This record gives sequence, structure tokens and C-alpha cells, in this order.
Amino acid sequence: MTKNQKSKKSGQVAKPRTAKTSEPKILLADDDSVSSDDESEDHNRESVNHHDSIIHDEDDESNDANSISDEEMESFEPSSTTLQVPTKETFQSDGKYHNKQRCLIICSRGITSRVRHLLEDLRTLIPHHKKDSKIDINKNEKGGIGSVVNDIAEMRGCNSVLFLECRKKQDAYLWLGHTKSASVSGLTSGPSAKFLLENIHTMDELRLTGNCMRGSRPILVFDPDFDEKEELKLLKCLFLDVFGTPRGHPKSKPFVDRVMGFYHADGKIWVRNYQIIQEHASNAKEAHQEKKLTGSDLKTSLVEIGPRFVLNPIRIFRGSFGGQTLYQNEHFVSPNAIRATYNQKRGNHYKERKDAQKKRKAREESIVLPQDPLDSVFK
Repeated sequence: MTKNQKSKKSGQVAKPRTAKTSEPKILLADDDSVSSDDESEDHNRESVNHHDSIIHDEDDESNDANSISDEEMESFEPSSTTLQVPTKETFQSDGKYHNKQRCLIICSRGITSRVRHLLEDLRTLIPHHKKDSKIDINKNEKGGIGSVVNDIAEMRGCNSVLFLECRKKQDAYLWLGHTKSASVSGLTSGPSAKFLLENIHTMDELRLTGNCMRGSRPILVFDPDFDEKEELKLLKCLFLDVFGTPRGHPKSKPFVDRVMGFYHADGKIWVRNYQIIQEHASNAKEAHQEKKLTGSDLKTSLVEIGPRFVLNPIRIFRGSFGGQTLYQNEHFVSPNAIRATYNQKRGNHYKERKDAQKKRKAREESIVLPQDPLDSVFK
């Protein structure tokens, strides 16, 4: 470094950089505020004041870098530094209706009164549903019921289906699946799953004390098995699309006051619907204990609303209402086989009773008293 450069450097007066202190500002998703004119003017003054000092600092750094010898450059080893992974910004919803999920809820003709009441309860719990008239179709028709359901869903603009089917006016089956309108161009529709409905109890039948706002969004709770088994992972996606109310739906309410639980036990899925109740403590001691345990003064509890039912999975298909079988329940026994076994046992009881009658008659015939020789003496 020359003498002139040293004299220039020594003649410079370092201007202190005053950091402007301001309170942190929280920006919401709906906040459209911009920086004020005063803040922009202060920023421009600060940039002009430090412009000269920044230029001289860059010159000094360039001269120092040039003064490093080649040997020092060869012996230079970068120090181990920790990589800083950029953190993702948290998602901030604008409250608008983006996830336009629509579910078609229909049934077949000939359903029982219990299944019809369950259908109305499901329509109450799913505000983003669309309904249609009952389906009456010949099974021999090309495509069957699945083709008709897909056509109705496409006309109604629905991308998921909940279909209730009743056979022999006593066996209820539930279909869940994605339709053609939900598929991406070039891909087929599906998947779909078929269940047997068991232990159906509607809201009117249970007479439970739980209650919630009509159209409120539920909290979906799943058993840990839904994250471990592959078939349950697929069913979890179907349950989320059908029973999960989209944010901002016109028929939904911006409240979360109920919980819908899906539990896996005995190879079946048990569905329950509860209300979230938050009560104030009766005294200060209970409020302090509740705040110490949960961090809130309010006491949270669950009260069942209904309906309740059990889903016995039968088969999962690759397509919508058909196609390649992805999963089949080996432990499933159809209701027809159960009734046939029961009737066979009743038939066996009848057969055993008739055999016992024949044996008793033969035993009575075999028991013959010998003739008494003195019977004719007293005549």
C-alpha cells in the first residue's frame, strides 16, 4: 500500500452507522398494508449517507485480497462451517374456498328405514355433499351400478362418492371412492373401497346429549394403525376426502366443535362422532389444576353425538367401482354364508329331534313284558 493511499485512508473519518430500532410488525394473510412514506425517506437518507464509506471499504478489501501471496493461497484451507438449511415459510390461508371437494351421496332403491336415516345423518355431517335420486338399475346392464354412479357424479361435478347399497332388504353395503371427474387427464379414476355396514345406530335412535353446529368442520382422528398398514393408509385418504369439510365451503361454518374418530379393532373400522365441550371450572382451585395440566383454564370433554356404525372392509379396487383388486379381506364372511350356517344348524336340530323320536319309539317297542302264567287263574 502506497503512502498516498495510507494518507487518504488516515484522512477519512469513519461515520458511525446508526441502526434504526423499530418494533417487529406482524403481517397477517389478509393484511394489505405497505410501508409509509416516512420509512421510505429515512431509508433513502441512510443509503446516501453510507454510500461513500461503502465504496472505500470495498477498495480496501480488494487491495488486501491482492496482497495475499500465492503460497498463502495454496496453504489456505476453508474452515468447517455448518450448513444453514433455509426454513420454509408457514402456510397462511386466506380463508377462501380453494379445495373444491364435492361428494356425491346417493343410495340404491329398496333400502331399509334404518339405512335411510343413516343416509340423512351422513348428509348432515358432510356439508359439501350433493344428493340425487335413488338408483334403480338392472344388474345385467353394461357397466352395472358403478357406471351409473360415475355418470351421475360427472354430471353433478363431484370428485368423490359415498354410495349405500342394500341387498335382500337386510344387508347394507357402503362404497367410497374417487370418480372420473377427480382423475387427472390421462389417468383412470379410483381407487374405491367396499364395506359391510354393521351395528348401525342413528342420531334419533341413540338419544345422546351431544350437539354441534350444523355444517361445522370436524377434526378427523385416526387410529395409529392407519399409519402402519398399507391398506389402511389408502382408506385414510378416502376418509379425509369424503368426511373432511374443505375450508371456506359456502355451506360450512367457520367453527370446529366436533371430532370424528376412526378406530381399527378386530379387523373392522369403528366410526364415532363426538362434540367438543369446554366448560369453566367451578372454583379457582380446579381452574389452577386444569391450567397446570392442560395449559388452559377451560375443561375440555367429549360427548357423543352420533351416528355410530362399524365398517367391515371387503375389498379395495384400483378403479372406481371395479378394476384390479388391491386388497381383499381374507377374514371376511358374507352375511349369506352366516345365515346359511345358522339355518343349517336349525336343520340339524330338527333332524336330531326326529332321530330321537324314532329311537324312543323303537325302545318302547323293544320293551315287552313276559306273559304271566297265573293271569287266567282268577278269571
